[in-house]
Amino acid sequence: MEVASPKGSSVASSPFSSPNVSALLKIKIISWSQETGLPVSVCVRVGNRAFNLHKCPLFSKSGYFKKRLKESSELELPQDFPGGPETFEMIALFMYGSSTLIDPFNVAALRCAADFLEMTEDHCIGNLCERFDLYLNQVVLQSWDDTLIVLQKCQKLLPMSEELLIVSRCIESLAFMACMEILDPERRRDQPVVTVEALSNQTWSSEMVKEFASQDLWIKDLIALPFRFFKRIIGSLRRQGMKEKYVSPIIVFYASKWVLSKKTRQFWENSGEKNKDRDNDVDINNKVSVILQGVLNLLPMGEKASRVIPVGFYFALLSRSLEVGLRNDCKIKLQDQIVPLLHLAQVEDLLLPRCGTESIPSSMDLATMENIFSTYVSVNMDAKHTPSVNNSIVAELWDAYLSRVAPDPNMEPKRFMHLIEIVPVSSRQNHDHLYRAMNTFLQAHSNISQEEKGMVCKYLNCQKLSQEVCIEAVQNELMPLRLIVQALFVQQMNTHQAFKECSDSFRYAHCGEFSGSLSSSRYPNSKSQNQLGESPFMEGEPGSRPLGFLLQKDPAMQRSELSKKDYESTSFRIQNLEQELMSLKRNLQWQSMSKKTEQITNKPQSLKPCGLDGRTLSKQRNTLGQATGCIGAVNFAATQRKYAGRLLKVFRRITLFGRGKSKRKPGAPGLWPKSV
Repeated sequence: MEVASPKGSSVASSPFSSPNVSALLKIKIISWSQETGLPVSVCVRVGNRAFNLHKCPLFSKSGYFKKRLKESSELELPQDFPGGPETFEMIALFMYGSSTLIDPFNVAALRCAADFLEMTEDHCIGNLCERFDLYLNQVVLQSWDDTLIVLQKCQKLLPMSEELLIVSRCIESLAFMACMEILDPERRRDQPVVTVEALSNQTWSSEMVKEFASQDLWIKDLIALPFRFFKRIIGSLRRQGMKEKYVSPIIVFYASKWVLSKKTRQFWENSGEKNKDRDNDVDINNKVSVILQGVLNLLPMGEKASRVIPVGFYFALLSRSLEVGLRNDCKIKLQDQIVPLLHLAQVEDLLLPRCGTESIPSSMDLATMENIFSTYVSVNMDAKHTPSVNNSIVAELWDAYLSRVAPDPNMEPKRFMHLIEIVPVSSRQNHDHLYRAMNTFLQAHSNISQEEKGMVCKYLNCQKLSQEVCIEAVQNELMPLRLIVQALFVQQMNTHQAFKECSDSFRYAHCGEFSGSLSSSRYPNSKSQNQLGESPFMEGEPGSRPLGFLLQKDPAMQRSELSKKDYESTSFRIQNLEQELMSLKRNLQWQSMSKKTEQITNKPQSLKPCGLDGRTLSKQRNTLGQATGCIGAVNFAATQRKYAGRLLKVFRRITLFGRGKSKRKPGAPGLWPKSV
């Protein structure tokens, strides 16, 4: 009997297999010849080995040999014989009456080989087919580890292991035991089953997902299976009633391991390094495409998925699908799933082209992001522009994304403008992120013209900027003049409004000591100061108008021109106006303190009038001193000076108004109301 060392056998890898099977078979053949007096009469070839056997043992237990060896003494089994020569060696030992060593590593191959040789009850009672089925049902399928081993071994035995229902029985058994693991009727679990709810507010990371998956060993075992088996287990889990919040994480972990993990990609590259590089890349992409497409078919879609799967996972799949060239219908399916979950995403989840690969404006990643946000706008942002928290979040997310793509040197102003317009300006409740994006673009494209700068910044509304960003915009030399003037005006209005609120709160807190209203006593002809957008200080004559109205008044202002010295004088008067306001606040506080220590005398001369003489606040206390002082350094063009002229005329009137009020006589009625 010829002996050869086999390679790659499923039986050889079994730790329970006896190393003396060949020796035992040889002893059995010699004993049979001595007992019967018959020499060996049949030569059976399996792979690269030949077995010299007797006909009688073979005929008594195998229908296959009974049919094939009637007229011939030599027979060669097919190359795909289940298990190869090692499996046949164990079956031949059984035919000579010896017991067969069965374990989870070899039972699948033995069962397939026994079926191929037709070793059923029709030829012998207690034949191998029935024995192996009994072992599978009563031993293997009752153990999680043994079932996994058998299922892994079935890969090399397809399609025969599938036809004999070995694969199906293993899959159903694993699904049932997984459901029992979650139900935990015996209360063996110390921790709850892993879900991906903890990942919903974090940036997606394959390494972090790997740590989550390793917390439950049964999940780690399932995601190690080939995809053809894995998808059938997922179907069985759902049929047996496992909740989606437990099923979907398993799919997420599987995709993270086999589609998104860099280590798996390196493993496939190293396993095919003998091939040509180009062919190897194509082969890897094909493998990933098959798994990725299958994962998309397994994942739940719609509202059901939003509760169990993080949106960062969908973005990661979409990025990978662009790399491997997935079919367009699969990409669209992913994008449609992302759209309703867009308000849950983070800017780190969004797609960005890899550095050095291609120009960002023409990249597929940017085009895909445009498509996703455009779809969201068409579905969720109606024509009436109704305010919505989700819409505001999505708008800020898009502006933050624009800050990432703005530095690209190939990004043109028109292209950047088109990106800004994808999300309606009315949906942006806060323009801080939009300002950051525009500022980043201007820093990276400092050579563009003033006209292009104005075009890029035309959608920025300074009234929707935060206090800090508005001050930064005033001092930003890259911004166009129109925006600087608007930011300055908004900052002044914010300062006046803050002072008004402070004065009102002070007056209300001391309502028992002061009767009447500050605004009604000192400015009897002024309108209500509670109207939004109205200046806190108005002229005393009837028919006075707010500051915003004065900016639009008198078209002749638009034709006036100012020198640099005049504009600096205007900036200084603005600071003086602020000092007057702070002086008024201190006088109010001083009057309140004096009321607590002595009675109020009828000598209003003791009160210091709030006018130009009361200016004691230094320029260093002015929060806008730096902001307003920087305007004088701006080199204004002829077409831009009209804004400065309008501001000068307005603040001249305000300053003259303050001077007029400061000259009021100390004993004049109406300065402070007398206490009752």
